[in-house]
Parts: sequence; structure tokens; C-alpha cells
Amino acid sequence: MGLTVKGVIPALVTPLDQDENIDEKGIRELIDYLIDSGVHGVFVCGSQGEGYALRNEEKKRIIEVAVDAANGRIPVYAGTGAITTKETIEACKYALDAGADAVSIITPYFIRPSQEELYNHYRSIAEAVDIPILLYNNPGRTGVNLEAETVRRLAEIDNIVGIKDSSGDLTLTAEYIYYSPEEFSVIAGRDSLILATLLYGGKGAIAATANVAPKLVVGIYENYIKGEIEKARELQFKLLPLRTAFNLGTFPAVVKEAMNLLGRPSGPARKPITSLTEENREKLKLILRDAGLLER
Repeated sequence: MGLTVKGVIPALVTPLDQDENIDEKGIRELIDYLIDSGVHGVFVCGSQGEGYALRNEEKKRIIEVAVDAANGRIPVYAGTGAITTKETIEACKYALDAGADAVSIITPYFIRPSQEELYNHYRSIAEAVDIPILLYNNPGRTGVNLEAETVRRLAEIDNIVGIKDSSGDLTLTAEYIYYSPEEFSVIAGRDSLILATLLYGGKGAIAATANVAPKLVVGIYENYIKGEIEKARELQFKLLPLRTAFNLGTFPAVVKEAMNLLGRPSGPARKPITSLTEENREKLKLILRDAGLLER
């Protein structure tokens, strides 16, 4: 559909003020910073962007602000997944109206659809909205897994252009790539597996850590593209402690905490999620210092 999903696409945090209101100025500043750092797109209203905690009118406004801030320099991907097919279609329509270049649709959560129900869910959405669609598999958070055969069938639909795989199952990632057409983009959703996904034939990453260390994450991708595999591997290992630091707090607090420490637009997560303990904040500071992101 004229959009090739590739490169490093930060799963953008949603900057908030201390009253948990959307910080539109912060969104604009963050997008400018990320573009200057060489990213290839931004993904708003996803898991790291606290899409689960945003009202529909807030999501639409965030997409509008992101599209305006990006100003055609990079594509804007919008998270539009919901539990029901009808609600997801409505979200895709407002993302299209707001100017998003593509949507990313996580599997329904709370319920446990069969593979055939998942296929029909995505097919119905693709038929209802003329916008590129990126499937989103994150079974650890939804309890629902998109099997390789289901993705193979969905990849035959013209405007389903790729999948973000956050399963952490590299065998499944490889199967997605093996069974799908060359033009179908399989994108790493687990930041520790960016290089591994690229080596299997994936096209890039939607990375939460790219909010914190965009140049580092872009470096993994750019060095891979240049054939500098050892350098890409070195950078992937440099990124690893930041990804494993996610267990220092309740998702998505760690990335927002890191950004606050670096003086970038972020603010708190929406409650009930709270900030890190002082002990874990010190551990996070050490990780940021070791990565060369925070002064010692």
C-alpha cells in the first residue's frame, strides 16, 4: 500500500504532567528529538504509550499531534487494538482521519479467541478501513497468540503489511518470516531480539528502549544494513541491560523513569502504576551510566 514497514520505530511514551494530563508540547519535543536521532517512524498509543489507559478522545488527539509534529518526515503508526472488532474498526477510522500512516492492532485481550476468530477479526478490520495494518502479537500481556499459519493467511490480505512480534519466541518469529511473502514486514517487538530478528530476515523493530537510547537502537539496525554484523552485535549487547531493567518496576514505568532521569519529556505513568523504589532507581541510574547515557 505504498508503505514499507522497516527500521527503528520507537514505541513512544505518552508524556504526562503531574496531574496525568497529556503533555502535547512534550510529545512534539520528543518526536523532534527522535527524528534528529535517526529513527524511521514513531508508534503512538501502544503498550509503552499507555494506550490501555487512554480515552478514545485522548488517543485521537495524540495521533493528531504526532502527525503534525512528524510533518511527513517519518511515518506515524497508531495503536488501535481493542477487545471487539467493532471498536477496533472505529479506532482505525479515527486514526485514519487523524492522519496516521498505518495502524498497529494488538490481539483482543481478556477474551481468548480461536485462530479462526482472530483471522476473521483482522480480515473484517482490513476490509473496513483503507489503511496499512500491522498485526501485533504480545501473548505475555494478552494471553492470546497469533500462530504462524494464521499470520500466513492474513499476510495474503493487501493492506495487512506486517506484524510486530513481542512474544519473545524467536522460533515463532522465524516462522512468521518463513511462511510470509517477502514484502510482509516482521518487526521485532522484544528489544533484546532486534539483531536476531534482522538476521532471520525481519525488517526492523518497534522498540520501547528507543525512547531512552534512540541512537543506540538505530545503530543496531544501520550497522546490520551495512553488513557490520559484529558492530551490530556489540550494540545489541550494550542495549541488553536497559531492556532487562524493565523488571525494576511495573510496566511501563521503567522507560518513563529513565527518560525523567535524562531530562526528556515523560512524566509519570497513569495510576495505579507508580514510580520505582529508590533502590531500583539507583540500579537504573547505574545501567544508564554504563550505557553512556547518564553522566557519572
